[in-house]
Amino acid sequence: MVALSLSLALAASLAPWAQASPATKHLEVRADDKAYSPPYYPAPKGGWLSDWEDSYEKAHKLVSQMTLAEKVNLTTGTGIFMGRCSGHTGSVSRLGVPQLCINDGPLGVRNTDLATAFPAGITVGATFDKDLMHERGVAMGEESRGKGVNVLLGPSVGPIGRKPRGGRNWEGFGADPVLQGIAAAETVKGMQSTGAIACIKHYIGNEQEMHRMSSVVTQGYSSNIDDRTLHELYLWPFAESVRAGVGSLMTAYNDVNRSSCSQNSKLLNDILKDELGFQGFVMTDWLGHYGGVSSALAGLDMSMPGDGSLPLFGTSYWGSDLSRSVLNGTVPLDRLNDMVTRIVATWYQMGQDKDYPLPNFSTNTAADKALLYPGAVLSPIGVVNEHVNVQGNHNKTARAVARDAITLLKNEGETLPLKKNDSLYVFGTDAGADPQGLNSCADKGCNRGVLTMGWGSGTAKLPYLVTPQEAIANISSKAEFHITDSFPKDVSPGPDDVAVVFISADAGENFIIVDGNPGDRTKADLKAWHKGDDLVKDAAEKFSKVVVVVHTVGPILMEEWIELPSVKAVLVAHLPGQEAGWSLTDVLFGDYSPSGHMPYTIPRSEDDYPESVSLIQQPFGQIQDDYTERLYIDYRHFMKADVTPRYPFGHGLSYTTFDYSKPSLSVVTPLDSAYPPARGPKGSTPTYPDTKPAPSEVAWPKGFHRITRYLYPYLDNPEGAAANSSKKYPYPEGYTTKPKPGPRAGGGAGGNPALWDVAYSVKVTVTNSGQRPGRAVAQLYVELPTDLGVDTPSRQLRQFEKTKTLAPGESAVVTLDVTRKDVSVWNAIVQDWQVPVNGEGVKIYVGESVADERVVCKVGDKCSVL
Repeated sequence: MVALSLSLALAASLAPWAQASPATKHLEVRADDKAYSPPYYPAPKGGWLSDWEDSYEKAHKLVSQMTLAEKVNLTTGTGIFMGRCSGHTGSVSRLGVPQLCINDGPLGVRNTDLATAFPAGITVGATFDKDLMHERGVAMGEESRGKGVNVLLGPSVGPIGRKPRGGRNWEGFGADPVLQGIAAAETVKGMQSTGAIACIKHYIGNEQEMHRMSSVVTQGYSSNIDDRTLHELYLWPFAESVRAGVGSLMTAYNDVNRSSCSQNSKLLNDILKDELGFQGFVMTDWLGHYGGVSSALAGLDMSMPGDGSLPLFGTSYWGSDLSRSVLNGTVPLDRLNDMVTRIVATWYQMGQDKDYPLPNFSTNTAADKALLYPGAVLSPIGVVNEHVNVQGNHNKTARAVARDAITLLKNEGETLPLKKNDSLYVFGTDAGADPQGLNSCADKGCNRGVLTMGWGSGTAKLPYLVTPQEAIANISSKAEFHITDSFPKDVSPGPDDVAVVFISADAGENFIIVDGNPGDRTKADLKAWHKGDDLVKDAAEKFSKVVVVVHTVGPILMEEWIELPSVKAVLVAHLPGQEAGWSLTDVLFGDYSPSGHMPYTIPRSEDDYPESVSLIQQPFGQIQDDYTERLYIDYRHFMKADVTPRYPFGHGLSYTTFDYSKPSLSVVTPLDSAYPPARGPKGSTPTYPDTKPAPSEVAWPKGFHRITRYLYPYLDNPEGAAANSSKKYPYPEGYTTKPKPGPRAGGGAGGNPALWDVAYSVKVTVTNSGQRPGRAVAQLYVELPTDLGVDTPSRQLRQFEKTKTLAPGESAVVTLDVTRKDVSVWNAIVQDWQVPVNGEGVKIYVGESVADERVVCKVGDKCSVL
């Protein structure tokens, strides 16, 4: 049974309007006093948006020619380790559809050589640079195509960073839905411009690594999220990605309100496919498929890597069982046809029918020749790695992203930039190479040497690595290196000597434990690893000038040393990828002014966060992770609680200064109604004959050579399966085959197209008032009026623009557009986005962080510079 609201107590606390209408409209009350949303069936068909019309028409013609076995073959992975890539679908070779290679990951093609290890998502977010976000996406798409990857599993916008110690926050772009949404959309558009299919993930509520998965003995935690919070925070970047045309979506392992994401009909059928108008296909995370018929009916389209509850047993919830379910009538043929049509239409939409390369690498081995099916009992041997170099000049993009993300938090006395003839002492293993060699630990499951990325499936092999030590030594002849995390006793600095101290904080995916941390930072907390705080303090005792460089996956506590008199400057270099050294020295020695801004808040204490965002460990039973903080995560919480953080969201200094002047606000589209105009009707969708397939279509072909454990669509006794049809199948409560009318909040890709009407346009002149060239980041935050009757954060990021490099005295006019959705709240009863009519009471702030109120504009009034 699907569920998409919290307990009744939480639901009742959400808003006055929620209490003014019957709660049963969107909630059901069970005997256990828990609130659930109603089921949503049947799964909406794809193909009704004009942008996808041609691709669906082509897919319809092709799918119409397919047998039942061929259709099932495209929906089910062939099994874990049954090919070169992370996962493969079956093929329809008779009609020219190859196996689809589906491969990690969000910062580059995982587990291959001669490919770029780009900066991680959190680094990309810190750039606040839309052009670089798009450029990196293009480069990743080109490399995916060059390696023969049909679907690259990224970008990631879930987790959003609700839990600061969450293991995979670094794969996303930051702890804000708009920053995540813009970065994801630019990444998707860039990747898919090359023909590669992007996969937005993980849908939804996957905010900690521990206890995320269900198995034969465990049940993954349930993220219990109310409807408004879901729409305004966690769904926002997914909606932006759907609007950008993303071709595929991966479900999360966990439950959402006690229903697993891969078979949650409210999440998939209602919100994703109907309200957001998603036209691509939905796949599971690896081994995140928990049911056969239930998941098909709930809107799942592809099982990855295809295995059932236990991998390498040759069993699947789909495969031959899906063939059986169609023959016996438990899964309607109509649903299977839509599943396959969505997959094939996406293949056409990206132009992969035209000379798209086949895979030329293996994620399983670096050898030239190896087992073709490593998961099989017996496998033939063949060429698996052809060593195709796809790097091109992408190192330039990687360096630019890493450089423009570097965030200057503190710079007393203009300690930075350093001079090339400064006497430097460099400390910390984070400045050097891994002493055991490049890529010496699988999936970066260690923290040795400079931290270039977290660990897990979201990593890529480094084709090479320029360490900070190498880059600094290349520039400075007066640098002495101590690549150790214990401060040397024999260092005797002079008064003008500068200590550059490197520290790090790591995290990753739950299948690897690093230094006692099971993905999430359980043991490390929010502290620097390898006693980094002590290293900084020891350096500060000896040196009068200390520069701290931090490579980190997320928030890190600095209170032990940030106010020490000797600590003059702090740079956060995030997770820079292969260009770690060059990108850092570009900024450290002043060739470029730092222009990164923090994509999350840095607190003074972990106690400053709400208790509900702590990691949860529970020995027995399913963990119920109640999102009682609702909208108040990261900076939203700090402002509501009136807690001053160490560094606010969006903070970032420069080697120069910027003045803001001549602000103006113009009304572009009047908001003369509380709700968007009525959505248009859906376009037509492909239709197929409803004649049940002949059982012979899934009989084993004569003379067919089987690979043991490989997953096939065929049945030993297809006639028996067809004869065993039953009308007593226990369908989910509320199941129906009668289509529902489209949700009022839908109507286009991402939702009602009117949501993206520009309501207000803000212009402001930004002038470089300092002595060095630099780039400014103008951030626009919205404050909504209290008379909407709902509790709303006092500041919410809604837009940003980064200027070109401005010379001293040079100005640029920045335009920041605010859409209808940007000034809306989600009305959970009406099920639509509501705005203050005519923008009454809306305030807009522009500055260089959430706490920097340079410009304020009141709708209906003049703007002013504060």
